[in-house]
Amino acid sequence: MSVKIVLVYQSLLGIYGDRGNSQVLAKRLEWRGVDAEVIAVEPGAPLPADGAIYLLGGGEDNAQTTAVRELRSDGALFSALDAGAVLFAVCAGYQICGHTFTIGENDEVREGLGLLDVETRRGAKRAVGEILTRWTKPDGTTSLITGFENHGGYTTLGPDAAPLAQVEVGIGNDGHGTEGAVQGHVIGTYPHGPVLARNPELADYLLALALGRRLDPLDRAAEQHAGLRRERIALVRR
Repeated sequence: MSVKIVLVYQSLLGIYGDRGNSQVLAKRLEWRGVDAEVIAVEPGAPLPADGAIYLLGGGEDNAQTTAVRELRSDGALFSALDAGAVLFAVCAGYQICGHTFTIGENDEVREGLGLLDVETRRGAKRAVGEILTRWTKPDGTTSLITGFENHGGYTTLGPDAAPLAQVEVGIGNDGHGTEGAVQGHVIGTYPHGPVLARNPELADYLLALALGRRLDPLDRAAEQHAGLRRERIALVRR
């Protein structure tokens, strides 16, 4: 059995290197002896409804509007989520998962996919720079998430969405201490990096959620990343 990882509309939502998240997920499966298939789908082509993990990345205003229209028309993403798939959405991809977001200089309100109980509006200042957050995992333990944020939209969460993490350094959702949103198997976040390359525990969480089982740790891979990760975290905290 092969785990299908679906890259959604990279020509629209793939301008910040977030495509690398798919490579991280595939490699971490390979290290565990699990076959992975990465499928990139562009607008106009049908989205597979049997994916295990779907990935949305960063993009510009017009690209967001087009992506929402295409995904609604296609319908397969909604079917896949209903069947238990995982959606991991970064930055612009995160924003379009909400009820509404704004585009352009006039802040025109656009309808989102409605997969997260969030709303996005233009913020007082653009959030640009390294971000460090503390993620409380489902087992109650915590892990730091490191990345680079670059967004003008500020996102507020409704009662049905929970924050992914608490901000230690950076802006996050709206400058009030939270970052990202989680609702069922839909996870939205702002950091690039790509974020899963910087945060292997988050990558493994997505894989475990998609597979429906706990994963054994990868000691060898963890050792390779630990030094660089410590340096990044120390630099941001200075």
